[in-house]
Amino acid sequence: MKKTLFTLLALIGIMIFGSCSNTETYADKKKKERSAINQFIADSAVNVISEATFFAQDSTTNVSRNEYVLFNSSGVYMQIVRKGTGSKLKSGETSSILMRFTEVNLMTDSVLLSNDVLKYSAIVDHLNVRNISGSFYGQFVSGESLFASYYSTTSVPAGLLVPFAYINLARYASAESDIAKVKLIVPSAKGTTIASSNVYPCLYELTLQKGR
Repeated sequence: MKKTLFTLLALIGIMIFGSCSNTETYADKKKKERSAINQFIADSAVNVISEATFFAQDSTTNVSRNEYVLFNSSGVYMQIVRKGTGSKLKSGETSSILMRFTEVNLMTDSVLLSNDVLKYSAIVDHLNVRNISGSFYGQFVSGESLFASYYSTTSVPAGLLVPFAYINLARYASAESDIAKVKLIVPSAKGTTIASSNVYPCLYELTLQKGR
């Protein structure tokens, strides 16, 4: 009887240990996220530049060299495809912004959401962005955002607000070539709540201009 009980307890212990050893930790997920970002950088021949180089280039990235600047504090990578005309959002100023976007999960290389496709082409996401002493805060306008509707949120993810310190904003009817355009690699911690909870990074392509 004792031998049988010991054998049973040993089997239970092995099962518990095996279950624990197969459980993916947050650290494991972060390693996979880092690997996915590095893989994208390698596969896309991204030339990562430092913030010092970025600022020395008048806060621009050389698109012909496929440059992305890495912001160490946030882990966000940014390429400014077009800086845009108009002016930057000044401290204390709030601006209505119209945004077209495409969101790609870098873990699966799949498009998660986009209003830059035929199905949603009639929807241009509307948000309000405020500059408070160099820090940017954004809220989606209720009922006027595919992003907000899909993710059930009014808050703009921190990673998507990074460009506003460096791009120019203006209103345009059709001169799309002058509208600010950026690409972002956003780690989970600066992305959507779903990206954060599931620990996956996203590639974003955004066009941004002043709204009404």
